Amino acid sequence: MADALERRTVLIVEDEPIIRNTLAEFLSGEGFEVTKAGSVAEGLQAAKKQDFHVAICDVQLPDGDGVALLRKLQRINSSVFGLIITAYATVENAVDAFKAGAFDYLVKPVILDDVLNKLKRVFEFRQLFIENQALRRELSQPQNFEQIVGSSQPLKELLATIAKIAATSSNVLLMGETGTGKELFARQIHSAGPRKQEKFLALSCATRPADLLETELFGTENGSPQPGLLRTAGEGTVYLDEIAELPMGTQTRLLRAIEYQEGMPTGGTETYPVHCRIIASTSQDLMRMVGEQKFQEDLFYRLDGMKIRIPPLRERLDDIPELVDHFITRHSRAMRKRVTAASSETIRLLMAAQWKGNVRQLDNAIERAVIMCEGASVEPSDLPPDLIGMGQPLPDTDDLRSALRHYEKLHITRVLRQWPDKREAAKRLRLGLSSLYRKIEELEIEL
Repeated sequence: MADALERRTVLIVEDEPIIRNTLAEFLSGEGFEVTKAGSVAEGLQAAKKQDFHVAICDVQLPDGDGVALLRKLQRINSSVFGLIITAYATVENAVDAFKAGAFDYLVKPVILDDVLNKLKRVFEFRQLFIENQALRRELSQPQNFEQIVGSSQPLKELLATIAKIAATSSNVLLMGETGTGKELFARQIHSAGPRKQEKFLALSCATRPADLLETELFGTENGSPQPGLLRTAGEGTVYLDEIAELPMGTQTRLLRAIEYQEGMPTGGTETYPVHCRIIASTSQDLMRMVGEQKFQEDLFYRLDGMKIRIPPLRERLDDIPELVDHFITRHSRAMRKRVTAASSETIRLLMAAQWKGNVRQLDNAIERAVIMCEGASVEPSDLPPDLIGMGQPLPDTDDLRSALRHYEKLHITRVLRQWPDKREAAKRLRLGLSSLYRKIEELEIEL
């Protein structure tokens, strides 16, 4: 079983010191990693610092009740299982415990062997539950995994734009940083369009010599005749990745193919009709390249009319948990490993990282983590060493005001990075524009 390789962590929240210490000593002797808490507040504080597999909570606590505490613990970490300790074994108590998500309950005076047996059952059930959840995710995934993952607002807005453009046959320019998944979005445009049954052919302009690019695009009649992508695609789509790398002479030929809907093979004398849709992508500033005479101005304007910006991962941080789940499923299946999830601490660290390499960097990080993972859950230690420390530092204080100031600065900085227009940023933050400027000054936010 996977749990045999994992730490088995247990949180005990009990206000009676004798019961709390006796349980902790006994379970530690049985190989469990135990953390003790004497109140709701202490239990919540412990859960924010560490993920627990099981929480054993007394119903009556000095600052609340264990049933409500269990609900809060499960909001912090949805995979925690609970055991409720109660002084009276009544139907009402049992129903309340089960409604809160408890696996079982214990009756005072607590019998240690009973605790051990129920804990063993919890861990056995937990393993089956995790495997079942992983199987459900796996069955819901398409076999090729070629899909757009996430539900953040920037991604929703992007997909809404794509849906409108896909319904036409217009040529499209995708602009975005390296690693943002531009080809995936190009395929989405094709598959959502009126010609989705036709071919989708991709060509990387950055990895081909100039003469080979022309041959692959337009075909040749020299030596062994080749039809070229523009002809082979028919009424489908030709995707040109990193079009900024296309030589100027090839740009001129492509512009003619778009304007006059005809191409000519290298070494040929007869033209052929071009009916395919062109989707181009770039991580470069094409307008600047036009000014430097490194890119055809007419070709730029032919493509710029339908321009879509692909947001970097730092602008869609809310998608990271879903992306992590997606990549874990894919890589664990490919490696035949039973890695099913990432711990809450891992997710928090991943959401704090900078991601200069965007989704591709995240994918590579999760692939490495699945390789290194020895249990069922990816832990921070499984991540690439250079990723640790890339995130924003957590506040080294227990003072609530200092912590709130720290997170307020992080949040406002993220929104300003995503929405450079301060009026729009203030609107997103639900602040007045003057209040936003005051926050920028107070928090010493660098723009």
